[in-house]
Amino acid sequence: MTVAEQKVTWARVAQVQSLSEAHDLLPRLMPRNGADPAELRKFHEKSAAVYQRVAELDRGHHHEALYWADREARLAREVDGA
Repeated sequence: MTVAEQKVTWARVAQVQSLSEAHDLLPRLMPRNGADPAELRKFHEKSAAVYQRVAELDRGHHHEALYWADREARLAREVDGA
């Protein structure tokens, strides 16, 4: 079974080792359009944590992963208009 065929879960995303894996899997967990703001905020908060962890694991993409972690954290804050 290929990665594309596997059901993506937060447990699976917690195992990513690279920025490319995070980029591949996280969009599959993105809440649908019109989702509850709390659900959207939670998605962005969890995504930020994934990218933060990836920044330490995928050292060749450290700064890029930090950018994505910051972006996701900012998007989480903006859900409520903060």
